[in-house]
Amino acid sequence: MMSVLAAATLSLAAAPTLADTFVFTAIPDQDETKLVERFSGVADYLSEELDVDVRYVPVKSYAAAVTAFRNNQVQLAWFGGLSGVQARRLVPGSEAIAQGEEDQAFRSYFIANTSAGIEPVDDFASLEDQLQDKTFTFGSKGSTSGRLMPEFYLRDTFGQSPDEMFSRVGFSGNHTRTLRLVEAGTYQVGALNFQVWEQELANGNVDTDAVEVIWETPTYPDYQWTIRGDVDERFGEGFQEKVTRALLDLDDPELLNNFPRSSFIPASNSDYQAIEDTAEKIGILD
Repeated sequence: MMSVLAAATLSLAAAPTLADTFVFTAIPDQDETKLVERFSGVADYLSEELDVDVRYVPVKSYAAAVTAFRNNQVQLAWFGGLSGVQARRLVPGSEAIAQGEEDQAFRSYFIANTSAGIEPVDDFASLEDQLQDKTFTFGSKGSTSGRLMPEFYLRDTFGQSPDEMFSRVGFSGNHTRTLRLVEAGTYQVGALNFQVWEQELANGNVDTDAVEVIWETPTYPDYQWTIRGDVDERFGEGFQEKVTRALLDLDDPELLNNFPRSSFIPASNSDYQAIEDTAEKIGILD
């Protein structure tokens, strides 16, 4: 089995030479050290279940994860809703095969630095005057929970683009960084994955005197495992089904907690049609 250090340093350029190795990646939605810890464990688990060498290859951006999947540098990826839609459109025959139990009903949190004086509400529309001309940061440009759905609700509720509504709009790159930037007051408001907030809060890593949740979105489908449709040709008949079964059978509490997910359940491409429709509606689907 490969070490955590090896997983972190393996380059994507080397992936095509690993003819007998099943390679996967994941969108970099949190700090890299957390992702390496999470997915190195998954690689070890899949190696045992599939009886092939399995390697996790980290990438630097959401776009890089989609590109690696398109170019067959990786055969499996842990995508967000939007990045999964993008990848499957680029690779005909690819399929969403598993999602977290929690991914059926995901949410985004809008957070604000307490110095902005924005009170938490249930009715997003009531925040129009308070949000106007504030500074705001999304996560990655390709993030479902850190960009797509927050932008959809901003446009749908207030009838303005983010650039029209806020005095300055940024893209932090990942959910953890969004939290830190708003907490520090670099941006007054931001939007992030609710699970990152909850996990950081539970770990005592949120200064609740400096930052708070001001609104949470309705639920939507998000993260999923997507696999290329040609894996049976490369790794043998029935391989896709073996990968699917291994993911659905994953019950190691430590591995699941690292996601964090309670379990993985079946998924299909049709589960993410609403995400595709939303991305098309606001014009951010490549």
